[in-house]
Amino acid sequence: MKTYEYKGFGNAGHTCKGLVEALNPKEAREKLIADGILAERISETGRKLVLKLSSRAIMYRELGSLLAGGFSMVRALDILITSPDMSESSIIIAGVRDRVREGGSLADALSAASKSVSSFESAIIQAAERSATVDVMLERLASFLEEQEKLRERVTSALLYPSIVLTLGICVAMVMLGVLIPRAREIITGNNLPMPFLTNFMIAFGSAVVRWGWVFVALVFAGVCLFRRKLNADIDFHQLWDRRLFYFPIIGKGRTILANLRFSKTMAMLLRGGVSLIEALMLSGRATGSIWVSKLAETAAESIRHGGNLSDSIRKIPPLSSSLPGWLRVGEASGNIDRLLDSASNRFQSQWDRYISTWMALLEPLLILLVGGFVLLVTLSVLLPIISLTQAVGK
Repeated sequence: MKTYEYKGFGNAGHTCKGLVEALNPKEAREKLIADGILAERISETGRKLVLKLSSRAIMYRELGSLLAGGFSMVRALDILITSPDMSESSIIIAGVRDRVREGGSLADALSAASKSVSSFESAIIQAAERSATVDVMLERLASFLEEQEKLRERVTSALLYPSIVLTLGICVAMVMLGVLIPRAREIITGNNLPMPFLTNFMIAFGSAVVRWGWVFVALVFAGVCLFRRKLNADIDFHQLWDRRLFYFPIIGKGRTILANLRFSKTMAMLLRGGVSLIEALMLSGRATGSIWVSKLAETAAESIRHGGNLSDSIRKIPPLSSSLPGWLRVGEASGNIDRLLDSASNRFQSQWDRYISTWMALLEPLLILLVGGFVLLVTLSVLLPIISLTQAVGK
């Protein structure tokens, strides 16, 4: 039995769409005809669609609650499909249900159904299935995603005002470069006066933007596409680039804090859920979202399998080697690694919040200064010819 998405016309001639379960498209069409619906299009729900972060958080929380209430996975997904909160995601959930019903795991079904599901989420769900703690893990995953959504909203709100200022500044600059400066040049040239250097420079800059701007945009777009294709096709290049990102100014620090936060939070949940230390270490490495850290975590897991201890193995992973090994050493000594990892994740969460708040506070005035400086240059390039003309007339 598969789920098909349809679009067609009802008895009254109005358009309608929805989902229908059938063995094949022919049976699906027959079922719809029996219900008085003439199907215009029928397709399987196997396409990879986008599922927003907020929608994923709601889905995980509701699914975890249903599983905790004693429902089977397939039955819980059936209920989610008809849930009002998940109406926009029903097609994706139907595809997940079909794959689970055919014997697939929830983690694989979600990854196959939506390209929005991150490696972090897949690692958490995969570990939850192995430790039979899916309901608990889904609740915690939903809470983590909700925190990320709040953070994203904070960043968006902080960037709103600078974005408006930047847009207005660009519009003003375009008007000045395209209308006022050429007009000022005509006045100066008509009176046989020397053109100020700044005005000449801004005229040349405006002409270059008009003539070559689209070429620059096209080259940047092509470069980004080629770069992303290279990342997807070449694992070694992807790993090398991922490693370099940790050492970039500003970005590297934030990426390091986020990797520590995800690693410690994931590993604490996995260990508390009964996952073995070696498996928890590998899955936590995947959960960081870094292919380089994931590879190093696999090496660290091998070291532990051959008798090494956790803190020394983590120390060999550069992004995680600053303070996390100290927390782990205390956890190993006390026998409460998961509790110490929770404390560490709270510490990293505070560092992440401070990092975001600091740079958002700096970004707003920085953008305003850049836009203001550019508008000032354009304004001066217009005023200088007028001042020169006024002085020439006064003489």
